[in-house]
Amino acid sequence: MERLDVIFANRYLDALDAYHAQRPTSRCWRAAFDAAARWPPLVLQHLLLGMNAHINLDLGIAAAETCPGTSLPEIERDFRQINRLLAEMIDDVQRRLARISPWMWLLDHVGQRADEALCGFCLSAGREVAWRAALRLATLSPDRRPAEIERLDGLATALARPIETPGPIVRAALLAVRARESNDVARVLDTLARP
Repeated sequence: MERLDVIFANRYLDALDAYHAQRPTSRCWRAAFDAAARWPPLVLQHLLLGMNAHINLDLGIAAAETCPGTSLPEIERDFRQINRLLAEMIDDVQRRLARISPWMWLLDHVGQRADEALCGFCLSAGREVAWRAALRLATLSPDRRPAEIERLDGLATALARPIETPGPIVRAALLAVRARESNDVARVLDTLARP
């Protein structure tokens, strides 16, 4: 699992380095990074765009690189345990977000408090997609992996679009929430990192 953590983290760091150096990077990471250059999305949107790229693309690749061939099932129990731990963290993350975005309750109201269930489902479903992708990638020959990774990148990029540009009702709520959200990046990071 330590090796998986390192490979997984390095996929994000490599994407960020490539983006800043204007080298090619995956389309889903480019969508996440480009979003920050436009009218600032909510911190929640930043988090969701990053989670989308990192889970729906990077996680499956990292798991397959960690345990290639038929050795992948050796980490399945730990992989699934992490799913449960992450689901338990959703309420805490939402409380932290509310500290920097005091009108986050408006999204709860518009979403009729379905956001917690949706986040939990998306996290669980995304990690399940990542596990299935890892199973496919782990057994593919090196010459066939790039095409599968490109397919996964396309799916993750498609999932980024509604996060960036939701429908008109949600977009209106996002603008109201954004008007009250902190612009202090250091404060945002500190609040998200501190229990």
